[in-house]
Amino acid sequence: MSASGLSGTEKKVAFSLASVFGLRMMGLFMIMPVFALYGQHLEGFSPLWVGIAIGAYGLTQAVLQIPMGILSDRIGRKPVIMGGLLVFALGSVVAAMADTIYGVVAGRALQGMGAIAAAVLALAADLSRDEQRTKVMAIIGMCIGFSFALSLLLGPVVAQHMGLSGLFGLTAGLALLGIVIVQLLVPNPVSHAPKGDTLAAPARIVQMLKNPQLVRLDAGIFILHLVLTAVFVALPLDLVDAGFAKEQHWKLYFPAFIGAFFLMVPLIIIGVKRRNAKGMFQLALVILLVSLGLMAAFSHSLVWLSVAVVLFFTGFNYLEASLPSLIAKFCPVGEKGTAMGVYSTSQFLGAFCGGLIGGVAYQWLGATGVFLAAMVLMLVWLLLSLGMQNPVLLKSYTLEAQVAGKEQARAMAEQLSKLDGVAEAIVVLEEKVAYLKVDEHFDLRQARAVLGSAN
Repeated sequence: MSASGLSGTEKKVAFSLASVFGLRMMGLFMIMPVFALYGQHLEGFSPLWVGIAIGAYGLTQAVLQIPMGILSDRIGRKPVIMGGLLVFALGSVVAAMADTIYGVVAGRALQGMGAIAAAVLALAADLSRDEQRTKVMAIIGMCIGFSFALSLLLGPVVAQHMGLSGLFGLTAGLALLGIVIVQLLVPNPVSHAPKGDTLAAPARIVQMLKNPQLVRLDAGIFILHLVLTAVFVALPLDLVDAGFAKEQHWKLYFPAFIGAFFLMVPLIIIGVKRRNAKGMFQLALVILLVSLGLMAAFSHSLVWLSVAVVLFFTGFNYLEASLPSLIAKFCPVGEKGTAMGVYSTSQFLGAFCGGLIGGVAYQWLGATGVFLAAMVLMLVWLLLSLGMQNPVLLKSYTLEAQVAGKEQARAMAEQLSKLDGVAEAIVVLEEKVAYLKVDEHFDLRQARAVLGSAN
């Protein structure tokens, strides 16, 4: 087993769990570009209820994200994941059978109750070595991005040929396929990764909310997904008004998303080379502002709307990819699980609020009102980012630490803190692990020597 690359088991874990996550997220995303266009036959249809239907899953996800992760630590990861996928499939069936928009909202809320994100990421951590865990998580993250792009392609195509009911039926099938993958392809863990790395601790949430850097990022992901959901309440209708047939929308969304991905790459490269993540972060916010301004100003011009969509996805892709990494860099050592729990809750809550605000704004002010409201929120985020710090480039390690009591744990943490290159160290007695944040010149053998001498 090579320490520098993924083992065969880790590759299997990464791609099987990424496919499960991707199938589920694609089921959630496919409705976004089509519901405002294909849901008009539903009883009770209105822009407000369109927004609520698109974002309803976010509320139940936000409420259940952390509890479902904690439950997976008690009864096992796989039962929670498969149960969550079954609930998601049931919600899809409810939405498929609905003949009123209220039934679709109930189905979407039930879909969200299958909150498996924390359990999936915890299982990925259980089945990967510490030094390879980041790669496994990156593969899962890339698959989520790809599923979003694919949903923009498949959503309009499936809705055209199968209608809204057929689209929800397909999402139910994808969830059931995910259950099969979990059962047959995902290995069974023999141990749990340290909780601080994977699961949120409710008692520590208040501490996360007092960290100004983390609060900025949590507010950012809330605004980002609020804006995304709100935009897709109005944008499909604007495209139709501009003369672009709803059956053809995938021909804009999918190439725009892929093109935006390549436009995003220079932002990442420049940010890393110049160690100026803050500057690139703010540039992405400005790109989003410009795109929303174009949507508001040229709502009946297909050319300008197309430019706006490419710019929107460029800014969105960069921020969506960089925010989790920044959370990991800014969070206190040993608190990654809690920090990501708060982050995920903020993300899903933003999706719900985006649907609600987007629906209200469209009903009272039209598409231009939606885009202007989104611009105001982006300006708020840009102002919040002024106090953001450039993160120090540090690596994180989680090492086994066999300690017998609090005094020994305290002494070991003090010894580790004094090593050259260690920025932060903590030893958690209950988990029998040592969490380290170190610079790029740190020699891991120093830490292993300290931990070895203590045993």
